[in-house]
Amino acid sequence: MTKPTVLLLGELDHAHKQWQDSIASIANVIEPKARSRAEFIEECKSGAFDSVIAAYRTFMSVAITGLIDEELVAALPKNLKFLCHNGAGYDQIDVQACIAKGIRVSNVPTAVDDSTADTNMFLILGALRGFNTSMMALREGHFKGSTPPPLGHDPQGKVLGILGMGGIGRNLMKKAAAFGMTTQYYNRSKLSEELSGGAKYVSFEELLKTSDVLSLNLPLNKQTRHIISTKEFEIMKPGIVIVNTARGAVMDEDALVKALEKGQVWSCGLDVYEEEPKVHPGLIANPHVMLVPHMGTWTVETQTKMEVWCINNLRSAVEKGKLVSPVFEQKDM
Repeated sequence: MTKPTVLLLGELDHAHKQWQDSIASIANVIEPKARSRAEFIEECKSGAFDSVIAAYRTFMSVAITGLIDEELVAALPKNLKFLCHNGAGYDQIDVQACIAKGIRVSNVPTAVDDSTADTNMFLILGALRGFNTSMMALREGHFKGSTPPPLGHDPQGKVLGILGMGGIGRNLMKKAAAFGMTTQYYNRSKLSEELSGGAKYVSFEELLKTSDVLSLNLPLNKQTRHIISTKEFEIMKPGIVIVNTARGAVMDEDALVKALEKGQVWSCGLDVYEEEPKVHPGLIANPHVMLVPHMGTWTVETQTKMEVWCINNLRSAVEKGKLVSPVFEQKDM
């Protein structure tokens, strides 16, 4: 029998053996020749991918294809039924456009939980303690600073508010408990007692008003874009610490800069930005902002785990006609 054809968008860095054993052995693998979005769309229209039934895509493949939006989905071959995305967040993909064309989308939802929550906790501790000001001063030859920095705060006894209590949020809650923090959360729906681990479920407004530290752990979509902006900063507890390891655009960076300048926000820790790789100059200039260049999953172990998970989705699509971990919008399809 003729092997089915799959499309590889991007590169594998770690799980080469798993790819050979699980995919190369059961399917013909093709890669685009295109080096830009325009070229990729033309390649699609040329019929080069007409036999493709499933695709594996990496986050970085956006440099070639651009966003998987309505225009691009329209150009994809009609036989393509599965899009396996190697990432937990999938805001690069217009899921509704995929649904309209009959394409099932998967992600790697829990593969990133530990490493992202670790990064989250690192930023919480650093922002609470105000380490960044003295770390900058030290490199400039001023040790703690030309004048002593403001005293930081201990995590013990602080209330951690988690906006978006998915896998990363729940993982973070356990790590924060080891530092003596108590957790409350707001989610699109209240979790079971077992899933919440005893964390208190509160309204969105109460979360903002009563949290000492606010952690953003929700996906980016039309409903969550700028869910934190000027109005929300105004009702937060004065001196709040904010950490974002989700997606930059869930928070209005202009509004954040102003809230920091006013002192409404004492400090923040960021791993993600609205216009990556560009970073708002007001954030770069503020010594009370800890900046990490989107490294939440930047470990050998997690990158390997993500690739293997995505490979398993692709193999299941080819062999069984279904995905292991369809995205939330398609979980009941």
